[in-house]
Formats: sequence, C-alpha cells, structure tokens
Amino acid sequence: MATAERRTGSTHEVFNQSSPLADYNVFEADAALREAVRREGAEWAEDRISAVGELAGSERIIALGAAANENPPQLRTHDRVGNRVDEVEFHPAWHELLGLAVEHELHSSPWKDPQPGAHVARGAAFMCMSQAEAGIGCPISMTYSVVPALRTQPELAAEWEPRLFSSSYDPRNAPAEGKSGALAGMGMTEKQGGTDVRANTTVARPVNGGGPGAEYELTGHKWFMSAPMCDMFLVLAQADGGISCFLFPRWTPDGERNRFRLQRLKDKLGNHSNASSEIEFDAASGWLVGEEGDGVRTIIEMVNHTRLDCVLGGATGMRAGVAHAVHHTAQRSVFGATLIDQPLMRNVLADLCVESEAATVSAMRLARAYDESIAGDEEATSLKRVANAVLKYWICKRAPSHAVECLECFGGNGFVEESGMPRLFRESPLNSIWEGSGNVQCLDVLRAMVKSPASVDAFFGEVLEGAGAEPRLDGYVTALREEIPGDVETIQERARRVVEKMAIALQASLLVRYGDEAVADAYCASRLSGDWGHAFGTLPSGTDFGRIIERHRPISA
Repeated sequence: MATAERRTGSTHEVFNQSSPLADYNVFEADAALREAVRREGAEWAEDRISAVGELAGSERIIALGAAANENPPQLRTHDRVGNRVDEVEFHPAWHELLGLAVEHELHSSPWKDPQPGAHVARGAAFMCMSQAEAGIGCPISMTYSVVPALRTQPELAAEWEPRLFSSSYDPRNAPAEGKSGALAGMGMTEKQGGTDVRANTTVARPVNGGGPGAEYELTGHKWFMSAPMCDMFLVLAQADGGISCFLFPRWTPDGERNRFRLQRLKDKLGNHSNASSEIEFDAASGWLVGEEGDGVRTIIEMVNHTRLDCVLGGATGMRAGVAHAVHHTAQRSVFGATLIDQPLMRNVLADLCVESEAATVSAMRLARAYDESIAGDEEATSLKRVANAVLKYWICKRAPSHAVECLECFGGNGFVEESGMPRLFRESPLNSIWEGSGNVQCLDVLRAMVKSPASVDAFFGEVLEGAGAEPRLDGYVTALREEIPGDVETIQERARRVVEKMAIALQASLLVRYGDEAVADAYCASRLSGDWGHAFGTLPSGTDFGRIIERHRPISA
C-alpha cells in the first residue's frame, strides 16, 4: 500500500522555471517605442496605442494567438450537395483577433483620420498587436496599403473606401455592399514568374470597350493569394496595353459569386493562422485601376506601404524576442546565479537589445517619412524611396538570427512549442520574403541610385545629421560613399554589402541622435568599428550591459 501511494504521489517540486510573460502592457513596457512615438510626431495617440498594448499583452489575447496558430484555416471548396463555395474556415480565435485589430483601426486610421504622425501612430499600434499574433497582420496590412493604389481610380475608391474604413469586422462571405465592413488583399505572383510580374500570363479582356474603371474578364491564375477571405483584391493581368492592375471582388455587383476557384491552401513554414492560397480566374470580373500598361506603377503604391509593414513586423519580432528572453533569464538560475547576472549571458542579452532598439528606432523614423511624404514633403518622399528598401532588407534579414538567439536563451525550453519561441522563429523569415526578397530590395536601391539620385542624397543627408556628433560614424560614412561609384551598374554583385552598410549607417545615426547613450555607444563600437564577432553576444568589454538590459526589461504585472 505504501509503495502504491509513493507511485501515485508527487515525485518532485517544480521550481526555477520562469513564469509566462503575460498581463503586461507591451507598449508601456517598451521604452524605445514610447520614445519614438513622441519623437516622430504621434504623442497625441499615446492613449490609443497604449490601449492596444494592454490588449496585446493580456493573457487572454496571448492565448487566442496560440489557439489561432494551433488551429490553422481549412479550405472548403464545395457544400454538402456539390455546389462550389470556395470558402476558408478559420478558428474563432482568428476572428476575435482580427476583429480587435479592425476595431482599433489598424487597417485604416491614417486614411480615416489623416493628421501629422498618423502613420507613426498606426505603425506603433500595429507593432503592439502583432506581438500577440502576427498572422492577422497580413489582411490588416493589405487593407491599409490598398488605399493609395485604389485612389488612382477615384470612382472605385469612392465606392470601396467607406467599406474599408469601417471599424466593424464582418467575416461573412457575402457581397460587400451588404456587409458592415470589408478587407482587401493582393495577388501579383504566378507560377512561372514569381517576382518577375511582367512575365504574368493571366489575361484581361475588356467587356464593353475597356479603359480605366471599366470591367474586364480575367482568366488565369495566381500562385500566392494570401488572406483569400478578403472582400476585394488588387491583381495584375495582361491587357492589350500590357501588364495592368485590376480590382477583383469576391462577389460581383449583381450579387453573384465571382468566377474564381481556390485550388488549395499553402502548407507554410510559419504564419499558420493566416491562409495563403492558389487561385484560378475563370473569366472573373475585374475593374481596371489606372491605365492599361500601368499595372506595376499602380500597384507599387500598395507594395510600398506593405513594405513599411514588413519593416515594422521585423522590428516587432525582435522586440518580442528580447522581451521574452530578458523576462526568462531574470527568473532562471544556473550554477548558483541568475542567468541575467552572468557575464556571458549579459553580453548576449545586451547585443539582442541593441539590435532590437536599432530596428524600432529606424522603423518608426521610416513611418514618419511616410507621414511627411503624404503631406507633400519632397525630401521625405526621396528619403523613403531608398530607406524603405534599405531597412526592409536589413531588419528583415537580421530577424531570423535574432529570433534563434532569443530562443536559445531559454535553452531546451525554447525549443518546445509551449514557450512560444518556435512560433516566433518560424515567423521570422516571412517579412524578408513578402513583398520582395532581399535581392529585390538591394536591386531596388541600385535602381534608385540611377533613376532617382535625389533619393540617395536625401538618404545620406539623413545619415549625416548624426555624423558630427560621432567620429566613428563620420569615418564609416566616408568609407561607404567611396564604395558607391558613379557607375552603379558595376556594383550589382556587391549590392548586399553596400545596402547592409547603408542600413547600419542609418541606424547608427538615428541611435546617436535619439537612442539611449549606452545603446548608441555599443552599436557604434560593434557595428561601425568592427569590435564585434559574427554572432550575438560579442559586444566589446566596457559595454554598459546592465543599463542596456534594464532599459529593455518588460514590466510584468
């Protein structure tokens, strides 16, 4: 009897395990983000952003994010009697999360309430909500980004903007005019072309003469159509005048399902809560946005804004990783001392914090450039032309290595799904691929050097604002300028190296001017002067590790 009691009783006491990071305000706990919001012109929105931060850090919302990922969407092509329905069914957690994002107008606020700092405010709130679940960022980002492209065709914008600006999420698969709100998506790439959208084979035939705003029939396919439950999409197809942009709605104006088929959903590395599909158009109805042949020029306005969200998303992942790593190591003891107090771990954590702050500061500066550009500032327009591609390349490229180092701070626990770190790691490569991979961004920078020299001048003008205060930056920028010859065609094979250095120069300049002194010094010593290894955790001796880590410690209730 005694043996049986021993076998069924407790075998050990559980201790020296960190508590979950939950029930805290992710905005109020992020000093770098709070400071950036005030500095970049969105102080008026702090209460609104903080409300999103409170939601995103709550245990309930964190649990919804986990549930949405553990229960991915399912494709239902037919109803029970064989009728084609082409619907994607989502877990209730997805709908609740997406509904909260829409309620807080992360998809529309800068257009609905335009004012100085509006894109900064929306960007900061987007960063907060994405820490709870990144998957909903796809339809939110595309709906936010579709507006400037849609305005190329004023009558289509007038019809759709009131639906897209609604703060009511309506998940029904029904005609948009009868819904309380609508979301937008995008479809560009095809099997044979990928990034080379001019190789698209989907054809568009005019129904009644054609022309801007007119109806066409689309026949062909899209290899990637994310968030296929959205109400409308901008897609590219070949018209008589060349590659053109079309508004493709799920339902036609006469209340019929549009003529398309969802072929299958992608089985992806990450982003499991969100659906990405393959689609075929069978003489589907679409309406021309802009002129025939101007499709790339038209849709690039949408792409430029989704690229901003890629930058914000990369910075978000870094912040989430740092918050969880610092929280865990502050509670875990090894070899008689708390991990966060051990010298080598302090170097790792501080290095991760430095990278995260650099990403946040530069992402929010980019968001301000969008605000200023939309307000008519030509210098800001030139700056964002280059800075967008530079930062998307570098921040998104750094995200996977940053995520895996944060995961390793947990040891074996970080490799277990319940920690949330594998999900963060799986998400980390996505923003580098979405809206143009690393090579595409670097080539875009080279293209700007040729076609828009003023944008390069604006970029270096921004960098040089911090140069006089930091000799290490002065020398780095001088060497960088020497790497960019007049004939930029000769540096294509070195484009990644050049763009990487441009990103580091910009981040250093921003940290010197606006960042914490210890963070700025550590960044300049390591990234500019080369006193650094090839992995995180190789900052030079003399770095103020304690100050840097404490600045990034999350405030847990």
